[in-house]
Amino acid sequence: MRSKQSVRIANGAQTPVAQIPRLDYDTFADAVLAEFDSGSRVAAYFAAPETDGRLELYAVMARERHANFALFRTPLGERFQSLTPNCPQLHLFEREIAEQFGVIPEGHPWLKPVRFHASWRTGHDAWGRDPEAHPRPGDMEFYQVEGDGIHEVAVGPVHAGVIEPGHFRFQCHGEQVLHLEISLGYQHRGLERLLVGGPHPAGDRQMETIAGDTTVAHMTAYSKVLEGLAGQPAPPRAQAIRALGLELERLANHVGDIGALSGDVGFLPTAAFCGRLRGDYLNLTALLCGSRFGRGLVRPGGVGFDLDGGLDRQLLATLDGVQANTLGACRLFFATPSVLGRLEGVGRVSRSTAEDLGLVGLAARACGVPRDGRFFFPTGVYKESFDEMITDELGDVFARARVRHREIEVSLSLTRRLLAALPDGEIARPLGQLAPDSLALSLVEGWRGEVAHVAITGGDGRFRRYKIVDPSFHNWSGLAMALRGTQISDFPLCNKSFNLSYCGFDL
Repeated sequence: MRSKQSVRIANGAQTPVAQIPRLDYDTFADAVLAEFDSGSRVAAYFAAPETDGRLELYAVMARERHANFALFRTPLGERFQSLTPNCPQLHLFEREIAEQFGVIPEGHPWLKPVRFHASWRTGHDAWGRDPEAHPRPGDMEFYQVEGDGIHEVAVGPVHAGVIEPGHFRFQCHGEQVLHLEISLGYQHRGLERLLVGGPHPAGDRQMETIAGDTTVAHMTAYSKVLEGLAGQPAPPRAQAIRALGLELERLANHVGDIGALSGDVGFLPTAAFCGRLRGDYLNLTALLCGSRFGRGLVRPGGVGFDLDGGLDRQLLATLDGVQANTLGACRLFFATPSVLGRLEGVGRVSRSTAEDLGLVGLAARACGVPRDGRFFFPTGVYKESFDEMITDELGDVFARARVRHREIEVSLSLTRRLLAALPDGEIARPLGQLAPDSLALSLVEGWRGEVAHVAITGGDGRFRRYKIVDPSFHNWSGLAMALRGTQISDFPLCNKSFNLSYCGFDL
């Protein structure tokens, strides 16, 4: 559907770029802010170079109540008025655009590098620094609090244990955290630039390593973009197998996170159980496709592996024992007063803050914000098989743990139903020519939250721009807000309760 200012499209659909009205910037800004004020939110916001070198700015607004997306676009000059003061969800997106293309969002309240790389267009950056000396990840001015008794604690980028790099700067008064600023970019691989001109033969492997614990979700989003551009959805059996992979990915990570939270509070029984159980769910995925992280399972046009030779019955039989142990470990965790006393009230994020920042996934749902792509933007088997939105109201570590627990129960039930009623038929179809001069988008609910992919093709049907938004891009700001007013010793617990991806953010 087309309005005077935007185009509305469904999840997994595509539209010719020429059908998206080209607004002047002021009209674009008013339209995007009006859409935001009406209850929509920012799913993606990015710049794309035209064939003549000029830039265009695209906004993809998710409209949950209408189960569709509104698309806006406008020409983008070297300087443009920041919308962040009126729409905080754009905070990181505008910083990203400034870094990628060297343009300035005037009036942005906190304009800093995101991933610490030079401009794709000029080789310099929006801050005028020497490209030979910069960028250095983390090299920027951090926010500082001044006053008697104020001190600063710097954590990272190298951490104890096997963990990706990220820098955390705490402003503290005694043990109390007044402000936390998070600086990432150490894992930046330039993935979006590598995808230009694609689809490339390496595209599948690149998508599977955006965030290794979200392999199935990112690969599903990528495949659905290509299928939308080709006008050819995956076969029903392939869609069911993809959903099975997504739910096993969700189970492995939710169970692993509850085990990690148990370890953080020193509750060893559930920590020990869940450490093993996470491996059991990963092994179920390995039975399905040969990879514990789901590599090779999803491919454009369908899936790479079928459930034949009684594999569906084997998965169901294995799931019986794993499910019983999972539910038992969770009951033990949530029935222990000392555990609850350590989780309740810690790292709270209010619903209004979650909505302002545009949090997604379980981080949003734990704050009472109903946000789940399986519910609002369902595709494939989710149209018929998913109708239970899990939310909590407290917004603290306990709420984030409890949402995981309840989603484990829902995913176990859904996994069983998928295995018991797989559609017959083929598992893949070759894709035809991709539509030229078109935009396609896909939103997939991964275990952390929504994974959004947007592709714009040129006249040859190849990618002129490919935009990826991992849920961590939305949610790192939520972690920073969760630390305000807490004890600095609560940081490991809060951090694990979000369990965000560094490389998914850094791309």
